[in-house]
Amino acid sequence: MAKPLQYAGQGLFFALFIGVIGYFSAHPSYTYLQPDETLIKLSFAHAGQLKEACRERTPEEIARLPMYQRKSTTVCESRERADVVVELEMDGTQLYHVTMKPNGFSRSGTSNIYRRILVKAGVHTLKARLKDHIGEEFNYVHEETVDLAPSRIMVIDFKAATGGFIFKNKNAARG
Repeated sequence: MAKPLQYAGQGLFFALFIGVIGYFSAHPSYTYLQPDETLIKLSFAHAGQLKEACRERTPEEIARLPMYQRKSTTVCESRERADVVVELEMDGTQLYHVTMKPNGFSRSGTSNIYRRILVKAGVHTLKARLKDHIGEEFNYVHEETVDLAPSRIMVIDFKAATGGFIFKNKNAARG
């Protein structure tokens, strides 16, 4: 008689467990973005320029080196890189400003950024600027008028080899 009660108890427990899991899989409902919002993701890694310029070795310096070290005629006294400054504006209002230090012990690595910014949907003028050298002026500036549709994601990437900032619209994940 104990076995049927044990099986019934186990069945009741599993049914209750499945019911709780089923309820919380649909409730409370989760909204990723509000209907009038869009998300801007600023995400990239970039290495700033070297703080000190490299120089060419003189013929006397090369002659003093062992044979296996003579292949490299360029010498860099410091591997330290400049800070990377990033600014993002929307319709003339600054959304984000950051000064990023290079990674690594020698401060010779990349500067990494990942930032999520919620904004109102609509047609806006976005202006992204980046400075990766010692000096005051920004050496990469990109301005574009974009239509930020509701519940969409605008990804801002940066590739120096292709000329700078890249703006991409993506669909947001539906919840």
